[in-house]
Amino acid sequence: MPFFSRTNAWLLGAALAAAATLAQPHPAAAEALLLVDAESGKVLYAENATRPWHPASLTKLMTAYVTLRAIKEGRVTPDTLLTVSPNAMAQQPSKMGFKVGIKLTVDNALKMVIVKSANDMAVVLAEGISGSVPAFATEMNRAAQRLGMTQSNFVNPNGLPDDAQVTSARDLAILTRALIREFPDYALYWHISALKFGRRIIRNHNPLIDRYPGADGMKTGFICASGFNLVATVTRGDRRLIGIVLGSRTSAIRTDKVLELFERGFNSSALSWLAPSLGTVDALQPVNAPPPDLHEEVCGKNRNRGETAEEEPPSTADERNPTLSALLPPFGNSGGKPSIPVLGPPVPSMAPIVVFVGPPKKPGNPETAVAKGEPRHPHKPKPAKPALAAAKPTTPSPAPAPAPAHRKKSTPHAAAEKPAASTPAAPPAAATPAAASPPPSTHLFSPAPTIAPAGR
Repeated sequence: MPFFSRTNAWLLGAALAAAATLAQPHPAAAEALLLVDAESGKVLYAENATRPWHPASLTKLMTAYVTLRAIKEGRVTPDTLLTVSPNAMAQQPSKMGFKVGIKLTVDNALKMVIVKSANDMAVVLAEGISGSVPAFATEMNRAAQRLGMTQSNFVNPNGLPDDAQVTSARDLAILTRALIREFPDYALYWHISALKFGRRIIRNHNPLIDRYPGADGMKTGFICASGFNLVATVTRGDRRLIGIVLGSRTSAIRTDKVLELFERGFNSSALSWLAPSLGTVDALQPVNAPPPDLHEEVCGKNRNRGETAEEEPPSTADERNPTLSALLPPFGNSGGKPSIPVLGPPVPSMAPIVVFVGPPKKPGNPETAVAKGEPRHPHKPKPAKPALAAAKPTTPSPAPAPAPAHRKKSTPHAAAEKPAASTPAAPPAAATPAAASPPPSTHLFSPAPTIAPAGR
């Protein structure tokens, strides 16, 4: 064809080569990687996405799903009180560590499960909703079957090590889409930056929250057998992507990989349409293979790491680790732009959400977890009383004029003391500035001011 120049031929050859590279699995990477459009379910990238995997704390996504379904069906409410059992208290870390008999609401337990990844709180939810862990696991598996999670089997609600507990990146993407679509009113659960329990601040383990543009969920997980896992969602404009990484050797590498997936997903080149279509996440074909055991590689020699089903969040991605440019086949021409942004210090998008034990609190009440020794501001005017008593002897008693003067002095002082004793008058002025920082007012996400008069 005379019109087909050498330049056009070279461009077509390069495009076909890039498409072929994208279609081939990368032999050097043992991890499972998946990038999915949350709205359509279209697969943008997949590698080992249907290989069975131990989910670790990603299990708690299904625990949250079953809990939210129970709320939706009216079996429990966010204010339903649950009790910490000996079985819950006996769970391995990460956990809150509450003693047997402590009661707390479904709402607070669920926040602790999602943000703190508390294994004991997952058991509290399981026993409170289904009566026992095995009964809750049955509900988890029924939900998985209904959603089309054909590669998943759950035996506990927290992801602590069990050979029979398996899932896949494919199934986790299906579950994540279900959480987004079925429970939009609870979306802020996944985006909580931190919890406040008394004076303790508990940061979200998800390293992308408040540090990567558009990050709005979901969950991290770790056990030695599965490596470091992450399900994350990011929204930019009207597009939301789900990124999944299973089996990274460190949390920093895991973060780098999911960032690379998102960057290339949101910034795909003009030639990306030449890549072969991978279809939708539901249509991915399962692989018949046992889940990998990464215990020796992740927690072997010279690794002081225990079976916790979760790890503390890294302060930042380790820039010394190799980036995905060397670990993943290219999505297309990146135009020379950096493949991975460096995560900076967190910029909180909301004030820490208050959690507590005990029954639900009425709006305006102080949190139950405030330490006993913390000063209470309504009592600060009391030291002014000795000054008033000292002023009395200086006023001559026979003269009639000082009496009105004494009343004038005491009137402002009484006015200052009166709001401290009268609960309705003082809070509005103090609470008005604080009300600007918490997230939008809903039943679940409008914590009370830290200090408020008793009786409200």
